[in-house]
Amino acid sequence: TRKRTLFPYTTLFRSGGQVGDTGTLAGEGAGFAVSDTQKLAGQFFGHVGSLAVGSLRRGDRLQGRVDTARREAIVLNHSATHLLHAALRRVLGTHVTQKGSLVAPDRLRFDFAHFQPVTAPELAEIERLVNVEIRANSDAEVRHMGMQEALDFGAMALFGEKYGEHVRVLRMGETSTELCGGTHVRRTGDIGVFKIVSEGGIQAGVRRIEAVTGQGALDFVDEQERRLNEAAGLLGGSTADLTEK
Repeated sequence: TRKRTLFPYTTLFRSGGQVGDTGTLAGEGAGFAVSDTQKLAGQFFGHVGSLAVGSLRRGDRLQGRVDTARREAIVLNHSATHLLHAALRRVLGTHVTQKGSLVAPDRLRFDFAHFQPVTAPELAEIERLVNVEIRANSDAEVRHMGMQEALDFGAMALFGEKYGEHVRVLRMGETSTELCGGTHVRRTGDIGVFKIVSEGGIQAGVRRIEAVTGQGALDFVDEQERRLNEAAGLLGGSTADLTEK
C-alpha cells in the first residue's frame, strides 16, 4: 500500500521501541482491522491484521482510521522515555546509555547500562527530575539535519536505531536532545505525570526501569492508595498509622 493511503498524519510504526499503530482501513464494502503497523525496507509502511468485511484488491483506495486514544498513550510514554534517559544520566552518571526499550500504551520499559542496583533515594530523584521537566512544559522541538550536524548539536544516538545521512533530532527543554524517528508530544506538559513502577537487573551490567505516565500513572496511584486503605482496614486503623500497626 502506498503511503498516501495510510492513516491520517504521521503513522506510528516501530521506532525507538514504540509499538505500532492499530486501527482500521476501510473502503467501499471492505474493512480491514489493523493490529500492527510496521516500516518495511526503511521506506514502506505495512499493515498487519485481518480482513473483517468484504474483499480487497490491488488498486483499492482505503481510508485509514487510527486508534487515537491508544496512540496518545504511546506518545506520552515515548516522550517520557527520553526525559527518563536524561534524568538517569544526571543522577547516576554519563556512563548510562540505553540498551533497549519498549514503548507501549500501558507502560514504558527502559533498559540501561549501570553496574549496581538503583537505590530508593536515587529512584525518587530520577522520578522527581522527570516530573520537573514535565511541569516546565517545554516545547518538543523537531529538527532535520545532517548526522554530523546533529552530533555537534548535542544529540545522542539511541541503541538499536539505524541512521542515514540526514536525521531527525528531538529536543525537549534543556536536558534532552536525541536522535529519534518516533512520535512525540508537542510540549512536555502533555505527559501529565510520570511514575516509576519497578527497577531491577536483567543481566550483568544492565538494569531495567518500568514506568507509567498520564492516566496510567493516576490509575497506578489510585490502586496503591486502594491497597493501603485495604491494609489499614484489615489492621483496624487508618493509612496514617499503618506503619505503627
